[in-house]
Amino acid sequence: MLVVLMAAVVVALLLFFTQSPSLATADPLASHGHDPPANATRRLPDIIIIGVRKGGTRALIEMLSLHTDVVAAQSEVHFFDWDSHYRRGAEWYVSQMPYARPGQLTVEKTPAYFTSARVPERVLQMKPDVRLLLIVREPTERLLSDYTQVFHNRLEKRKRQQTLETLLMRGGELNLDYKALNRSLYHVHMRHWLDAFPRSRIHLVDGDALIRNPLAEMKKVEEFLHLEPQINGSNFYFNQTRGFFCLRDRRRERCLHGSKGRKHPRVAPEVLRKLYDFFHEPNRKFFELVGRTFDWK
Repeated sequence: MLVVLMAAVVVALLLFFTQSPSLATADPLASHGHDPPANATRRLPDIIIIGVRKGGTRALIEMLSLHTDVVAAQSEVHFFDWDSHYRRGAEWYVSQMPYARPGQLTVEKTPAYFTSARVPERVLQMKPDVRLLLIVREPTERLLSDYTQVFHNRLEKRKRQQTLETLLMRGGELNLDYKALNRSLYHVHMRHWLDAFPRSRIHLVDGDALIRNPLAEMKKVEEFLHLEPQINGSNFYFNQTRGFFCLRDRRRERCLHGSKGRKHPRVAPEVLRKLYDFFHEPNRKFFELVGRTFDWK
């Protein structure tokens, strides 16, 4: 009897593995028991959030997804900046997009696009009518957030830590080779984008204002994207514990991941002063380039 039972189990397992669809080839929606929405297709994104890293790109795409006419890719695709992905071609890129119904806009975000010099031309060749969103923060604050993220990532991997001063300073002067510093030189990277796209195709979101008053910034985004006004005050509530705004969507409340809004490391006042002084001229060049100013130190 035991032998017969064991044989039946083996046969059942063989039938399961031979008849079940391969997870590698199954449609993501189908693998979760869902069919694609009626008349929905995957296509090249209508909107790309190109950066900037630690500027608030995750908050921006989450807030934009509150609109029923917007569907967002779930993760950073890194198509245009990673050669290994870019060589896979447009068909692969489209496969990374969500299903969208007619009239809906597809959006993806990869903050690394902004600082990669080869990306603007690649985007232009594939999707010349794309609309671009760039979210920027005060450069020193962005740099500190950048360092904080790397610090915690290394901490989780039990890697050796380096203080910000060690990375930032060299011989008493700012280390211009430090990547986090370079990412805050917005005018350098913006020039590459304006060489490829007209200014009218790029909307700048004030990342600092998005933290303080998300609704006002999102209304500007809706207008730029020619979306019917839909995002409203009921979509936001201030979380006293987290210290920033969270989202409310059809009575479902959610906050950004706990890694967002981490406390920055303490930095010596003289180092901060060096940073503020250093960014004064790059900021002026950026303001001149984009035709607007920001309330930065």
